Amino acid sequence: MNITIRTAIKNDCERILELINELAVYEKAPEEVTVTLNEFIDAGFGEKPVWKAFVATEYSSLEEKELIIGFALFYTRYSTWKGCRLYLEDFLVTDEARGKGIGKLLFDRLVEEAKEKKFNGIAWQVLDWNEPAIHFYNKYKAHIEGGWLNASFSKVQTHQY
Repeated sequence: MNITIRTAIKNDCERILELINELAVYEKAPEEVTVTLNEFIDAGFGEKPVWKAFVATEYSSLEEKELIIGFALFYTRYSTWKGCRLYLEDFLVTDEARGKGIGKLLFDRLVEEAKEKKFNGIAWQVLDWNEPAIHFYNKYKAHIEGGWLNASFSKVQTHQY
């Protein structure tokens, strides 16, 4: 296997969005992905980009091109308790490529990015039933905490209380 980890470029967005949809299916929430390709591209490569990603690629001699087989999408998060942190939004290696060390290569690149930027750490979420992911993160001695509930709403509107 000839794997390369590199920074995502605009032309990668369609494939990354395909992988985001694959992740949503795995997490039993495919209907939750509502971002369009144009919105996704603009958020990463428009006038005010808010995310960055690393992709894991493998060269396919059969197709004579580079194939994206994994990605890690992240952004800067500010914690009033901890300061600047890298926030890992999505992390996926395709089914066919799992178990070959590709996730480690991607995650190690994230750690390197956080160090380069002198961030105070990396934060992310993992579903409590996702045992393979929890096992992977435990290899990094990650602190996986309970007790917090996620809160959000869509379509920001004026609410009356």
